Amino acid sequence: MTELTHPLATVPRGELVARAEADPLRPRFHFVSPAGWLNDPNGVGQWNGIYHLFYQYNPEGAFHHRIQWGHATSTDLVTWTDRPVALEPSAGPDADGCWSGVLVNDAGTPTLVYSGRLGERELPCVAVGSPDLSTWTKAPENPVIAAPPAGVDITAYRDHCVWREGNRWRQLVGSGVRGRGGTAFLYESADLRSWDYVGPLFIGDASQGDPAGTDWTGTMWECVDLFRAGTGTLGTEPADGSPDVLVFSAWNDGDTRHPLYWTGRYSGDSFEPAELHRLDYGGRYFYAPQSFLDDAGRRIMFGWLQEGRTDAAMVEAGWSGVMSLPRVTTLAEDGTLRFAPVPELEQLRGNHTSLPEQELAAPLDTGVRGNQLDLELDIHLAPGAVLRLGVLGSGDGAEDTVIEVGRPAHSTGDTEGTLRLDRTRSSLDSSVDLEDRSGPIPMTGGHVRLRVLVDRSAVEVFANGKPLTARAYPTRGGGHVTLSTAGAVHLNAFDAWTMADIRGGGRTLFP
Repeated sequence: MTELTHPLATVPRGELVARAEADPLRPRFHFVSPAGWLNDPNGVGQWNGIYHLFYQYNPEGAFHHRIQWGHATSTDLVTWTDRPVALEPSAGPDADGCWSGVLVNDAGTPTLVYSGRLGERELPCVAVGSPDLSTWTKAPENPVIAAPPAGVDITAYRDHCVWREGNRWRQLVGSGVRGRGGTAFLYESADLRSWDYVGPLFIGDASQGDPAGTDWTGTMWECVDLFRAGTGTLGTEPADGSPDVLVFSAWNDGDTRHPLYWTGRYSGDSFEPAELHRLDYGGRYFYAPQSFLDDAGRRIMFGWLQEGRTDAAMVEAGWSGVMSLPRVTTLAEDGTLRFAPVPELEQLRGNHTSLPEQELAAPLDTGVRGNQLDLELDIHLAPGAVLRLGVLGSGDGAEDTVIEVGRPAHSTGDTEGTLRLDRTRSSLDSSVDLEDRSGPIPMTGGHVRLRVLVDRSAVEVFANGKPLTARAYPTRGGGHVTLSTAGAVHLNAFDAWTMADIRGGGRTLFP
């Protein structure tokens, strides 16, 4: 069993929290743990009107160790209340960690299905909750699946997707078949305790594509999430032909890569894939996503924003990991997913500034300053034009994080452009990650609606519904917001708001 205390756990809890709160790079309107380490969202859902966010958590310090389940609740998906730890390791199959899992409603009883870790083994476990989801009792049957499928050489085996189908429960466990590719193993149960193995839902092909590429499917699939993108439920024939979606995070020998999704059809005991898509152009900066349907019928998704600074910097800061803002997932006419921040976030908006409609020519200082901002732009790009939106700038050009939107230089009927995040000058700290992130966006006739949420070191960009999430670590402060172009760009609208601090109630104001 892992030692209860990690060698890096040398900072007393009170000091750890104080360090985390004092860090100027710590986001203020994204959810973060009180201090220590945060990774995957777990058990996200709404129960009796209350939103619950569980997450992978190590309160000892900003490093991955003996993982517990942190817990927070909200009535509006915006402000969150920290709750006592929901699950922590105990003697038995989860003695070395309570790893990722899901929340399900078992005939009115809140139930968690999660991966218990003991040594190098991760096996499915179950815990039953109190009516308010504050206390949890582990099932005596744990682990509820005694071992991975026999006779299969797997790369890893963990993380769960569980749903009710007819009078049976079905479960996917993320895994990979060595020498072939990632997969999700399908199981069936009447009671969430005794599971029958059905088979692999679908096996990817790790030999296809560049392992360094953005669409390589990996040797193992973490955090699988299967859902119907449109009308109807899993296992039924959709009246409108809407696809089923299989989300997974590509993993390779301990290295987290990027989130992807297949559209296709889940039927019987298998998934027939149609098209592979990137879920977020930020790659590992929006990792291990998990979604749920809320009471309003919206599919809400959270992801983990990993850090882009060194392990030593995280430990010194006293915290690591940010939860994404909740985003609404919808199906577009082209059969792909679109994303937008939940509208409830607008209640955090404070001071407002706008710019008049205009043709952009010379570089423009918008007059906006701040490191907690919500920006909305409506633009039209001529063929070959590029808009550059700089945020978190130092004002003297030394630091700038630049969102670029470009239109190809061909006919006016084009339907695809590009979104890029240029972090080349985002920080004077040479130890942080500065790699570019980019991807294609729908752009009929050169029209783009751009939404950018900046929260100190967290940046979430949505361009015509396509997301790009990343981290930036400016050292100068200032928070200048600028606009520049190459080619003809018409600014239809520009609006900027400061965003409130969800923990302290303060606001970052324009000067």
